[in-house]
Amino acid sequence: MLSRRTMLALTASGLAGSRLVDPAFAQDGPVLGDDGLYHQSWFLESFLELKDDITETSDKGKRLAIFWELKGCPYCKETHFKNFARPDIQKYIRANFEILQLNVFGSKIVTDVDGTEMSEKALARKYGIRFSPTILFLHDDANKLASTKPRERVAARAQGYLQPEHFLTMFRFVHTRAYEKMSFRKYLKSLKAS
Repeated sequence: MLSRRTMLALTASGLAGSRLVDPAFAQDGPVLGDDGLYHQSWFLESFLELKDDITETSDKGKRLAIFWELKGCPYCKETHFKNFARPDIQKYIRANFEILQLNVFGSKIVTDVDGTEMSEKALARKYGIRFSPTILFLHDDANKLASTKPRERVAARAQGYLQPEHFLTMFRFVHTRAYEKMSFRKYLKSLKAS
């Protein structure tokens, strides 16, 4: 049986026709959307059901990263044009993560891992998103997350703009599960010491 995400991808590819790109890597840059946010073609197409997104991402051997943005945010734009534009960063992220883009003040309805439906804005409040950009990394066992408090669901978070090297290091920190042993700050110090 096809998942909803697979059906969406098949539909989109049928509509896109000749615009198919190599899913392994395509650096085509950000596009400003009608919502005022920059979008990357390789970001996750989602039905905004977080439990499904986490499960399907995990089934691919990847982690879900929620990229919270805000219209007019200069550091969000910088993340798109500077950080995501670096081939080494984009390749690493695309190989190991799926990026779900959400708007801090958005009105799209999202279903949280506990089954609660709410607007992006309400979800941002629930998870304590106060800065843009913020990248939220939830733990990757969607079934266990439903019974935990929202703050306990978070494996790591990057609040505010990170320079490209620290940005890439944050994704490595999550991918290697270093957050299970130390804070991001200690992780950075351990890299400098070695």
